[in-house]
Amino acid sequence: MSTISIIGSGGMAAAIAGRTANAGYTVEVVGRDPVKARALADQLAAGATTGTYRAAPAGDIVILAVPYTSAAAVVADYGEALGGKVIIDITNPIASDLSGFVSPAGSSGAQEIAKRAPAGAHVVKAFNTIFGHVLAKGGRLDAFIAADDAEAKARVSTFLESLGLRPLDVGDLHMALTLEALGLMMIGLAQNGVGIWDFAMNVDIG
Repeated sequence: MSTISIIGSGGMAAAIAGRTANAGYTVEVVGRDPVKARALADQLAAGATTGTYRAAPAGDIVILAVPYTSAAAVVADYGEALGGKVIIDITNPIASDLSGFVSPAGSSGAQEIAKRAPAGAHVVKAFNTIFGHVLAKGGRLDAFIAADDAEAKARVSTFLESLGLRPLDVGDLHMALTLEALGLMMIGLAQNGVGIWDFAMNVDIG
């Protein structure tokens, strides 16, 4: 199967990478800290590789698994190296005190990242409504996606299905703002109404 590139080496990157490797893909891990990238690659199935930060990623699908506060700088560092790639944005641009968003009013984090992406790159919002430890446990979960480009959305949907997830299209990229609000709501539920972090948002089609 093809290569999937993941920029980042934190908990969410590890959860996505593990599920991706288990699905039979070659995973390329890239990060500013090559030691951390190598450590994550070593945890994965045989064949996982590390890439060079700022160099063109090996995969046609690139998962941007870094905090929102770093995402714009990462996209700028890569510049034209991301041209033609499908970029999956998993970020939730939430203020540290959970009072709202750090992205500009009326715009989503995904839209701000898309503004900085090179021509020919397509940003798809996904994974931001699934907690990393829940994703790592396996099982069929609903993965909400938003994007402007139909082909990019279809490719990400196929990728998500191969991971055992159920992709659910919520519309164009402007809907990423709603998905990010859902991410904030889930944190509120975990801290208050539900009281635990071991849950996922799923659509029950009766």
